[in-house]
Amino acid sequence: MNITLPPDLAAIVKKQISSGRYRSKHGVIGDALRLLQAQNRTDAEKLEDLRREIALGLEEAERGELLEFNDELIEEIKRSGRERLKRKAKERDAKKRKAKSV
Repeated sequence: MNITLPPDLAAIVKKQISSGRYRSKHGVIGDALRLLQAQNRTDAEKLEDLRREIALGLEEAERGELLEFNDELIEEIKRSGRERLKRKAKERDAKKRKAKSV
């Protein structure tokens, strides 16, 4: 397969080769495609997580399991979100390391 890259992307490929990180354009493009594939899987996983959380929230609301929206709840949501972001970042880093080792 022959691919013509726009000048800005071709420059990135050349820079990666000249840095010594890659020996050929095939290596650069191969890694880029593997990272894209991993990102797409991650995006799909995030969407599925969001759908599960929405479904759970709707089920809880239907059962009358609602919380009063106040400052305390806002802080708990922020704390929980920060923890989740840290956990997801660790998972993402582990997947990137795994993709690079393949």
